[in-house]
Amino acid sequence: MRAEHLTVELRARSPWEAVELGTALVRRHARAIWRPWLWLALPVFVLVNASAWALSMPLASCLVLWWIKPVFDRIPLFVISRGVFGNEPTPRQTLAAQLRWGWRPMLGYLTWRRFSPARSLFLPVELLEGDTGARLRTRRRVLGATIYGNAAALSGVFLAFQLAVTLACVALVFIFIPLDYLPEAARAGLAMMGSPPLWAQLGFNACFWIGVGLVEPFFVGAGFGLYLNRRTQIEAWDVEIAFRRMRQRLLDAAAPVLLVCVLIGAGLSATPAQAQDQTPPQIERPADADDDDTEGVPKPPGVEQVFGQARVDDHAFRKAATQAMHDPLLDRHRTDRSWQRKPQDAPPDKQPELDLSWLRKLEGALAFIGEWGLWILLAMLLGLLAFTARHWWPWMRGVRAPRPVVVEATVTAMALPERLPEDIAASARRLWAQGEHRHALALLYRASVEAMAQRAGVVLPPGATESECLRFSRRQPEEVDRGLFARMVRTWQYAAYAQRLPEDAEFDALLGELQARYRWSA
Repeated sequence: MRAEHLTVELRARSPWEAVELGTALVRRHARAIWRPWLWLALPVFVLVNASAWALSMPLASCLVLWWIKPVFDRIPLFVISRGVFGNEPTPRQTLAAQLRWGWRPMLGYLTWRRFSPARSLFLPVELLEGDTGARLRTRRRVLGATIYGNAAALSGVFLAFQLAVTLACVALVFIFIPLDYLPEAARAGLAMMGSPPLWAQLGFNACFWIGVGLVEPFFVGAGFGLYLNRRTQIEAWDVEIAFRRMRQRLLDAAAPVLLVCVLIGAGLSATPAQAQDQTPPQIERPADADDDDTEGVPKPPGVEQVFGQARVDDHAFRKAATQAMHDPLLDRHRTDRSWQRKPQDAPPDKQPELDLSWLRKLEGALAFIGEWGLWILLAMLLGLLAFTARHWWPWMRGVRAPRPVVVEATVTAMALPERLPEDIAASARRLWAQGEHRHALALLYRASVEAMAQRAGVVLPPGATESECLRFSRRQPEEVDRGLFARMVRTWQYAAYAQRLPEDAEFDALLGELQARYRWSA
């Protein structure tokens, strides 16, 4: 592990901060992840769906694609595990590495470990560290000791994201359906779910694989963030990196310091050795000392030679020694406090008595409210009614009778005959010429609805709305009839709800087409 080449700031993070770190790594290396992912995923998608189509089981391909997801998880893990050390691989290098890298653990992840909730956490352990046997089990147990629950929750969250993206792709189809056709399309879709056609099954498989391709790299990156943070906590990578940086700073400053030391040494060697020129002091010997015993033995210097005076200032010396002993950098004494279990035979300490008088007061207040609270509330309500009596009492006695309000409304009734006239076109033109434009359009709309019902072979329910009539009109066998009826309904809706009447020429053209198509007598 080349900790000095890391491109992220390592520190002790919470598990969810580590998840955010992993997703940030995926966003940083997005191009290097999704390009080889697409190059590998598209051929696999085509091959799996073609095989399922040949076996007449297109929906089985969705299960196969979901099952082989761990094989594709090696792509984002390979990219971010190299990119975090500043060595982002190219798409060609990533695809070449898939032929030989990370295949040994895939046997477990495609069989008994496929349903492991902590797959994103343990996949880097096996693919990046390469341990096997008992050592691998120990590593998995140590790394997942405190964050196994976070990894399991991560799997559930990203599974929900994949489902949401898949359903969003399916729902995207309904955006392109006109609003009038939406209920019929929804019913057709629900009816199609029982026995879906081949194109619908392939479309759902494509939506599912799009959801996997968008979400799965972030799932792998989040697990790698948990793995990286856990190793930082256990192996103290952040402390190691700090020491490496300190060592580098010291090495960078070593050359100037060495130069200064050499200059100081050269200056000291150039000064004259005055100590050699001085005559050594003569040491007096006692009168009774033997010359043979003392000959050739050096005598220690006295106080005068050391301090230059006959007597040392004991007060200043003791003061300096006391300050040195009390220096916190030199003091070796410290006080440690720790909890120890008390022996069973030790007498229990007397606990101080707590003053609980306020609890008794609170108990009395709550009991009073519980006993008399409803009566207090009733008294407050009566007081409020008495205070506001001047506002509501006259109304109760009928003193202030409401003044009648006369509202003049003009209602124009559209009195249409119960039966259509013999000459519908002539009646409509007469109403239009008399200025009763809405009546003329209402007559044309009613006649068009009856003609549509006859040609479509349907029975309209009483009070059918315009939308319902449009849906029934789609059963007419000819496209010209369907388009003409939709035009008539749109003209009527503009006039009835938006007060937008057609021009005279437009009305004559519409009436002519309706008369010719529905064969109204002239």
